[in-house]
Amino acid sequence: MKQLFDFFPILLFFIVYKFYLDLPDDWVLSVNGLLPFMELVPGEAKHAIYMATLVAIVATVIQVALVALIKKKVEKMLLVTLLLLLVFGGATLFLKDPVFIKWKPTAINWLFAVVFLGSQFIGEKPLVQRMMGHALDIEDRSVWARLNLAWVLFFVVSGVLNLVVAFNFSEDIWVDFKMFGLLGLTMLFVIGQAFWLSRYINPESESS
Repeated sequence: MKQLFDFFPILLFFIVYKFYLDLPDDWVLSVNGLLPFMELVPGEAKHAIYMATLVAIVATVIQVALVALIKKKVEKMLLVTLLLLLVFGGATLFLKDPVFIKWKPTAINWLFAVVFLGSQFIGEKPLVQRMMGHALDIEDRSVWARLNLAWVLFFVVSGVLNLVVAFNFSEDIWVDFKMFGLLGLTMLFVIGQAFWLSRYINPESESS
């Protein structure tokens, strides 16, 4: 359920982008009334990215507010995601240049890569062990270190792939890649991680 909740702004971005041309003119013009800098034109395909970006920003702000209200605490990664979205999404909206929002997934992935890599040398445990150590009884630190580095590599490659698609293919293909490509890569990596970790799990500790 938490994963679906975290995924919600991305899903809204995709839906609004794909169906922007089908939105009632009054809805689009009402956005201009509230936010004059948007300057959206109903039926103008190139403005779909701006409406989608605005919706993603609003959805993420609401998401963070709900988490803070319900849990009384917001995870740092969610706050970082919101901050980067505000920076890159805001630049796209105010400067009317989609290049900034296209850079945002790469910025997030590379920032996570730096954080995970830094945890390899700072602190007693790499970040992946701090996140998963409570669920897996693996005492060999080298296993966690290798897994942590695997996540670093995954974040770096994901960031590079995003740039390759964003600046070598159409905007429409990039939106599809952002929705399905990056998600699919993450799922494949997590599945591969589970298979790799299975050999280090003691059956007795797993049953207990």
